[in-house]
Amino acid sequence: MDYSMLIGGRLVSGDNMLDVINPATEEPFARVPRASRAQLDEAVAAATQAQKAWEATPMADRRARVEALSAAIADNESALARLITLEQGKPLPEAVGEVQWSVGYLAHTATLQLPDRVIQDDDEFFIETRHKPLGVVGGIIAWNFPLLLCCWKIGPALMAGNAIVLKPAPTTPVAALKLAEICADIFPPGLVNIITGDGDLGPQMSSHPGISKIGFTGSSETGKRIMAAAANSMKRVTLEMGGNDPSIIMPDVDVRATAEKVFGGAFLNAGQVCLAVKRAYVHEDIYDEFCGALSEIAGQAVVGDGLQQGTTIGPIQNKKQFEKVKDYLEDARRSGTVIAGGRTRDGKGYFVEPTIVRDVTDGQRIVDEEQFGPILPVISFSDVDDVVTRANASDYGLGGAVHSADVEAATDIAGRIETGTVWVNQQLNIGPHIPMAGFKGSGLGVEQSVEGLAEYTQMQVINVARAQA
Repeated sequence: MDYSMLIGGRLVSGDNMLDVINPATEEPFARVPRASRAQLDEAVAAATQAQKAWEATPMADRRARVEALSAAIADNESALARLITLEQGKPLPEAVGEVQWSVGYLAHTATLQLPDRVIQDDDEFFIETRHKPLGVVGGIIAWNFPLLLCCWKIGPALMAGNAIVLKPAPTTPVAALKLAEICADIFPPGLVNIITGDGDLGPQMSSHPGISKIGFTGSSETGKRIMAAAANSMKRVTLEMGGNDPSIIMPDVDVRATAEKVFGGAFLNAGQVCLAVKRAYVHEDIYDEFCGALSEIAGQAVVGDGLQQGTTIGPIQNKKQFEKVKDYLEDARRSGTVIAGGRTRDGKGYFVEPTIVRDVTDGQRIVDEEQFGPILPVISFSDVDDVVTRANASDYGLGGAVHSADVEAATDIAGRIETGTVWVNQQLNIGPHIPMAGFKGSGLGVEQSVEGLAEYTQMQVINVARAQA
């Protein structure tokens, strides 16, 4: 099936076409346009024209349009979920969850406000801060959540008074193009533009003089290139990038219940989640028992095509990432003891069994690097101060967790972890009302909530002298 881009309110084709591969079959299931530089310019010009009128649009009207998008996505839940599974690979129930998260995110974002703040109001001066839109925003997103990440960019961009040019990942563009059809019926022409392309389109957007900000979700390597390309035109950037997220498990936990939480936090979406557990540090007193529980849970997982009923773990999304994960499997076998999984599946599809590797430690690739796949290294520790130091010894700082029956002690440890989010006795509890940021190489700026909305604005100070000379 062929799909169209959205430029200036019109659904259009591209100068060239790209095949979209189903990672469960390694076969094409759709063809999408490949935008030219001229079409990018056209999208930016359309967005520039639409933005001025949108900036003047009352907030109540902006809110109503974003709420309408939320409702329309809900109405198309089944179709969108199926497309997500076909292009991304995740099990259909997870894809349905992604659609529902998108609906909820947009609905909440529509309620957010950035009120003016009065700094001084007396006989001499009236001084207040205001939030002005930036103009045209560019959104560049990764392939792990192809619909949700679109909504993460569209929602705050529009609520802040901007127009947007959005580019999905080249391996997962189909749900975004279905979203384009929906947006065409809701927003003024040019306000939302969705264009697709290969690896050349992102750099063109990052350096485009007509784009005032890039909102990016993806790998740290790509984020660094975007930041460099944006520097020449002094673009604003929000970069939500990778992580090597530690989870610290104290000896007083309920082993089975905590192992379930950690496993779920590590293997959602086949481990292709920026905030997934990438390293589990388990106290030596329960290390063997905890490893055994993780291994048992992994053995119950069902790996397969996400459209097949009962599948709990789908394929790796693309061949390039599949090859990286296979390399990490080899490193896991060399570095430690694989106690669950460790194999790929014969035949078609980028399938990897959920893998638990024990008897590993810091300094090994499987521990120090972000696997971004269904592999969890489990590391033993004995001293709290030492494990905090080890957890923080990373170039990343996105998410982390501490599990303990002593909530107060766990919360104290959590405050010492150098990550933007630290969960206590839970994993992956995120929401549109909760700001999300990264330390160190995990990103710049904030996503979600009022703080994330502010990222799409320019602060302006109005300073009025009341006293006359």
